Amino acid sequence: MKTKKSALGRGLSAILESPETDITSKDISGHYVVGAIASISLDQIETNPFQPRNNCEEDQLRELADSIREQGIIQPVTVRKLGYDKYQLISGERRFRASKMAGLRDIPCFIRVANDQQMLEMALIENIHREDLNALDIAISYQRLIEECQLTHDKLSKRIGKDRSTITNYIRLLKLPPEIQVAVRDHKISMGHARALINLPDDKSQLLMLEQILSKNLNVRIVEKKVQEWDQKPTSHKAIEESSRILLEAKRLLVSRFGKGTRIRKNNNEGGQIVIPFRSEEELERIISGLS
Repeated sequence: MKTKKSALGRGLSAILESPETDITSKDISGHYVVGAIASISLDQIETNPFQPRNNCEEDQLRELADSIREQGIIQPVTVRKLGYDKYQLISGERRFRASKMAGLRDIPCFIRVANDQQMLEMALIENIHREDLNALDIAISYQRLIEECQLTHDKLSKRIGKDRSTITNYIRLLKLPPEIQVAVRDHKISMGHARALINLPDDKSQLLMLEQILSKNLNVRIVEKKVQEWDQKPTSHKAIEESSRILLEAKRLLVSRFGKGTRIRKNNNEGGQIVIPFRSEEELERIISGLS
């Protein structure tokens, strides 16, 4: 009978079970020994400088804090011992921050020993298994594991239990222009859109197609078809270029006059809409003045 593969992959288990990171017989001055699970004061824990998760949404943190008030901490965070009653967070930053928000004084912790590279690897591996990460966050975490932990694509594949091709597809996102990466990060386009854009020959073509996606709300299948037409029919991409060039120029003009929130929504036919948002009567008067 086959054993079910761990969701975290073989690498993380190996790190956590290693004698170097789980030494129950060795005491490092202070109340708790390494390898223990203990309740530790939040004031005695410093955050992990290698933590890749830079932006925790306030609303999500508040929801987690409310859950912690009701249910307590279900999954302990992981810390390493630095000295007498002094610890550093290895993983679990959201739980740590939400616990502070919930007014807790202490938190359950796994206590381990890890060097800086092991800390980074553990934090990154925990990070990429979160369900709420966008494709760009995952790509950056994969790239950091490869560059900073000296892992090949094959080794990383074994560590995290993902196909090598999956890892390669994510990392390719980092070669796209910054505007497209931001669109992925902000959920304006999907991973499928971004993968289709990668197949266009240069940054200019990719940005023109991005503008088409945003202005016409194109789904992934249509974008893939347009990318294929771009390669197969030289005249096709010229028409797309010209249409996108006009849209870009119009958008720049409108944004310079009415602000960043201005949008052009083009239909699949020749028509469309110009949307100019306003937040107050004063802003509306300014817009009307600009139109006249």
